[in-house]
Amino acid sequence: MDAYVGYLILLGLIAGYIGAVVFLWRSGRLGPEKPLALFYGAIMIKTRKGRGALDRIGRFARFWSLMGDLAVALAAISMVIIVGLLAFEAVLVTSIPASEAPSPQTALGLPGINPIIPIGYGLVALILGVAIHELFHGIMARSQKIGVKSMGVLWFVIPVGAFVEQEEADMTSAPRRKRLRVVGAGVLANFGIAILCFSLCSLAVHTAVTPNATGVGVAGVLPGYPAANASMGAGDIITSVNGSATPNDVVLSNVLAVTHPGESVAISYTEPGGTSRQIDVVLASYEEYSHLSTDASRGFLGVSITPLTPAQLSGVLSAPWSAPGGPLAGVALWTILPLWTLQPVQGTTVTYFHVTGPLAGLGSGTIWVGINLLYWLSWMNLLLGLSNCLPIYLLDGGLLFRDLAGGTLARLRRGWDAARNDRAAGQAATVASLVLVFLLLWLFVGPRL
Repeated sequence: MDAYVGYLILLGLIAGYIGAVVFLWRSGRLGPEKPLALFYGAIMIKTRKGRGALDRIGRFARFWSLMGDLAVALAAISMVIIVGLLAFEAVLVTSIPASEAPSPQTALGLPGINPIIPIGYGLVALILGVAIHELFHGIMARSQKIGVKSMGVLWFVIPVGAFVEQEEADMTSAPRRKRLRVVGAGVLANFGIAILCFSLCSLAVHTAVTPNATGVGVAGVLPGYPAANASMGAGDIITSVNGSATPNDVVLSNVLAVTHPGESVAISYTEPGGTSRQIDVVLASYEEYSHLSTDASRGFLGVSITPLTPAQLSGVLSAPWSAPGGPLAGVALWTILPLWTLQPVQGTTVTYFHVTGPLAGLGSGTIWVGINLLYWLSWMNLLLGLSNCLPIYLLDGGLLFRDLAGGTLARLRRGWDAARNDRAAGQAATVASLVLVFLLLWLFVGPRL
């Protein structure tokens, strides 16, 4: 029954939310022109307060226009890249078995639904990311002399973000370039926050976090096997075997590959507290674990190790561009740390490190909470920015694609009037939306057909 308690609570909260929406609607408190309105199932809690602050920030029109043009360029480039990657992946998935196909939950970047996004850090990062995204829409709108009707909070069971509602008439009548700036501003904000939080996270790891030793992190030990019998445990870092340094998993594997069952080997390792030890361990046969006769002559220590060594993990968090495989490999590793359960850094993984420098007084727990939060703020804002570049209606990318298509058609079809141009641009955006939705669905459906 315990396995279903969380789902029952969630269903109860949703049922209560639906009941509240129905009550507000029937009592006349919920409607398009009222302080409370519905937006695709979420309640918009509107206020006209704060518009003066948008005016004050947006009064630097020249600066914001430059930022808006940069936003449009970044969003357009990101759109091309992400659509190209989706098309490439759509081809690749045809060659993978159904058992390896991604689950539908991975398509949604929502904490608690996507299994790799922690609900705590993820929810905070999502709410802040959406709020900043919408705030920049409002600032850019006012800098371009486009009115802001209201602003406020989006509520769906819990607060899920914020919104800034532009005057629809102003947006429709504004020059295409100004509309593009307003649309692209949210993407620019997310990318900017992602870079800022990544830089702060990198700085914190670089200045405050040091691995206890250079070696391979032990994620766990198998009961009844040599490592467990020798009192090794999760959190230890294996630094050498028979005097040969083991800076990474490849070297450790190569060293153990030439050992034999019954052989005594000298293992040097560092415990979570930083104490270094050396013990002699009599290896078992790897066949006992793998049940393969071909492994009968291979020695087995009985440990599971982390995908990255402590030094590699701290390096990826602080300077992914200097990774051994190059900047692209480092950035890829930084992105997929959650897939390897190496982010958030918690539990056993924390014990591979000690805190140093000026931040040490805050304590290990506080420092890691801060690092994890900065990582997820960066990760979620990057995801929000890229997702909003997709040319799909309801996303910024759909509006961006429509106006970019309209601008292109205006240059190519000079004889068309504005109405015909807008109609063709809208049709192009609709086709693009349908194609992208198909590509996204194909990633999950294709391998299962």
